[in-house]
Amino acid sequence: MNQASSKETVLIVDDEQIVRRLLHQKLANDGYGCVEAGSVDDALNVLSVNREIALVVSDMKMPGKSGMDLLAEVKANYPDTAVIIATAVNETATAIECMKQGAYDYLTKPFKLDEVTFSIWRALDKRRLQLENREYRQHLETKVEQQAEKIRASFFNAITALAHALDAKDGYTAGHSQRVSEIAVGIGIELELGHEQLESLRLAGMVHDIGKIGIDGTILHKPGILSSEERIEMEKHPAIGEHILAPVVEDTSILAMVRNHHERWDGGGYPDGLAATGIPLGARILALADTFDAMTSERPYRIANSLDFAVSEITRCSGSQFDPSVVEAFIKARRVITEAAKD
Repeated sequence: MNQASSKETVLIVDDEQIVRRLLHQKLANDGYGCVEAGSVDDALNVLSVNREIALVVSDMKMPGKSGMDLLAEVKANYPDTAVIIATAVNETATAIECMKQGAYDYLTKPFKLDEVTFSIWRALDKRRLQLENREYRQHLETKVEQQAEKIRASFFNAITALAHALDAKDGYTAGHSQRVSEIAVGIGIELELGHEQLESLRLAGMVHDIGKIGIDGTILHKPGILSSEERIEMEKHPAIGEHILAPVVEDTSILAMVRNHHERWDGGGYPDGLAATGIPLGARILALADTFDAMTSERPYRIANSLDFAVSEITRCSGSQFDPSVVEAFIKARRVITEAAKD
């Protein structure tokens, strides 16, 4: 029991100065820092300016507020500060009640100084263990979260790489996800979205078509118009994409963008038939970006449309297929968007 190396500060609260001095001298000799207060109000003032106090030793009965009142204040406002209550021999029941309310220990008057020393050491040792355990738990939680984030990032990077690989396999859609991502961010900037929203939009654009992994390749690469059965199958890819990403993507806005990027402003889209502002904003942006890139890219069933034609068609579909405010932002950002489309 190495008390001299403790160096904790103890606040002694008692209305009798001689008692305070006696305890002060004993604890100082044992290597503790000591502060005194003659009442609960004085003790609270000391605590408010001295955050280094590790333990309070307080008499139970004092003029005005009692030791029980001080205990309640300390537990509420200084939870890391330990409290020991001093009572008369015939007040043991009250002392036990104090311990139920959070006191670390109690002492009986008249004091036996060796018992006081041991009680203080025991209370401070318990306090140290609690603080160390809390710090360890917090550190462990941080490490677990960091590791989980690394795992999520690794999975997401793998999925993004897979999306790029899918693009690369198809000469007609090579670079599509990258372009959709850049176009969507250009629109988002024009709409004055925040940094986090733009980053979510960028990531969603990169993986918006990941669900096509689950679609038969003969449907994906069919050179002609899809049959009704084939179209029903193709329309499953947004929901498949959400399902693939859900285990590794915590950002629900990204999942919503992937699921709903084929919804229409007029409610005629899929998979949920959402309409107007019921469609997440990011999904409304991706819907336009996806359509613009599809129209200006060569596909198995048609040649690429000109940029001017694509812009005129998007403008014509404002209020039906697309959110008018997103179309407006798209037009304003056209210079940036068309440059991205040419790359």
